[in-house]
Amino acid sequence: MRHAVVIGATGQIGRATVLALAEDGWDVTAASRGGGRDAAWPTTVREARLDREDDAALAAAVGDGCELLVDMVAFQARHARQLAALGDRVGSAVVLSSVSVYEDDQGRGFDTQLEPNGFPRYPVPIAETQRTVAAGEVTYSTRKVAIERELLAAGDRLPVTLVRAGAVHGPYCRTPRELYFVKRVLDGRRTRVLARGGANRFHPVSVRNVAELVRLAAARPGSRVVNGGDPEAPTVAEIGAAIDSAMGFESETVLVDGPPPEPPVGLTPWDAEHPVVLDMGLAERELGYQPVTTYADSLPETVEWLERRLRGAAHWREAFPKMAANYDPGGDLFDYTAEDAWLKLKR
Repeated sequence: MRHAVVIGATGQIGRATVLALAEDGWDVTAASRGGGRDAAWPTTVREARLDREDDAALAAAVGDGCELLVDMVAFQARHARQLAALGDRVGSAVVLSSVSVYEDDQGRGFDTQLEPNGFPRYPVPIAETQRTVAAGEVTYSTRKVAIERELLAAGDRLPVTLVRAGAVHGPYCRTPRELYFVKRVLDGRRTRVLARGGANRFHPVSVRNVAELVRLAAARPGSRVVNGGDPEAPTVAEIGAAIDSAMGFESETVLVDGPPPEPPVGLTPWDAEHPVVLDMGLAERELGYQPVTTYADSLPETVEWLERRLRGAAHWREAFPKMAANYDPGGDLFDYTAEDAWLKLKR
């Protein structure tokens, strides 16, 4: 039986990937810092505790060898070198990267979009040939590029597929953008304000679709970079409507031209001046990729998980501390007082 080792197995994408590989007939070792397992995994899946910073522990997890090594938690160039050093014992690898590696033709990327007039203007859709930010150790994006380059350079020793994932969604997310709409429904908010005409698009990708890309890449080893996205890239207004539908709720949407009028009013976790839409043609041609779910079809599972997490916490920040740190460092995404005051003046 083919043996796969998944690093970061109990994370958001790791859970779905372990399940997809196990269902495809792989003998899977699910490695994570805390060990543990997902209730959906078959009993054949083996658990392993692994501190991926420990080179010896990683080598021990691979053991005498495996046909596939999947890494969901490669965040530094040294992690790429760890994997490359195991090339003589690993058939091929799949490593998670990010859409944030791209920059536009003016040198603007995700790292500069918070500066005045800094939002990147990418081609629509973005192909894998689009330029990337420089490799480095300063930001998440530059570190991901460094990882990509290290691994592609080691392609003669370790064939690797790098998946540049879009806005990942699904259960177990530490920064769930969908929380923005789900909590408003749970709070009974019938009106919402969306900046930029509600037309923002940041290509989402379900954890199940990322897992499918991993499964397909495992069957077709090679050194390549592919985008990871759902079959469609809905606007933020369409996302809000889809979540309303999944929760049996009806909202009035007030659209505002241009940027948020009085942040946080109108500000969402999808905010961007220009669309971010991925070209999935290469994944289709190279891997035979066909998405296993759509954004709307995957929502009920995500919504149910978000509701459970919120019920078990005193405050949404307690349930999702990383979400609060990343998207709400200086205010409140759910500042209904400010929103009501703005709406009163507007009307």
